[in-house]
Amino acid sequence: MIKKHVFAFIFITSMISFQAQTPDAKTDWIGELKLGIRTQKAQKLYWENGFAVDFTSPKISNKHIRLGFSYVTTRLGSAMGTNAIKQDNFLVNMGYYFRHQKKLQPFTRLNTGFFYADYESDIFDEIPNTAFLFAIDAGISYKFDAPFTVHLSAGYNLNTGNGSSGPGTLYPVFYQMSIFYTILKKK
Repeated sequence: MIKKHVFAFIFITSMISFQAQTPDAKTDWIGELKLGIRTQKAQKLYWENGFAVDFTSPKISNKHIRLGFSYVTTRLGSAMGTNAIKQDNFLVNMGYYFRHQKKLQPFTRLNTGFFYADYESDIFDEIPNTAFLFAIDAGISYKFDAPFTVHLSAGYNLNTGNGSSGPGTLYPVFYQMSIFYTILKKK
């Protein structure tokens, strides 16, 4: 578990250091910034909804690589008005986008973050309710003529749980749809 955290930390800090060492790091480092909503469905389990941020820079691999952050929760999905378990996913991701100059872009991403399940009762204190998230996903992105972009992807959590070792509601296969609005774009 600690090795995974160390690997994720080294990976993220390496990318930040790579960007910071570029000689012209004034204001032209922002390429595109998008904010959006995300809906996620774990296969045979819960719907989770939330928000996502997507960012790219011309300083990072000629706009092929995008960085992102997302928060999705069942509190805005399956747990609204039901007794479904309230769970939260905090993710940072790095994606590689093929054909970045085209409207239709296949992509693949590496995601890491934190999972928390709120069992809402002290009698479940012995059950694991947190986990380190490490997932891969792949899909397609489509840029409309308007400042909207849609991402569709399917992913796999490499770190799941069965209730005794890891949260039992952290399922391996998930599907996502994100709709982004471009708030900043430099050409």
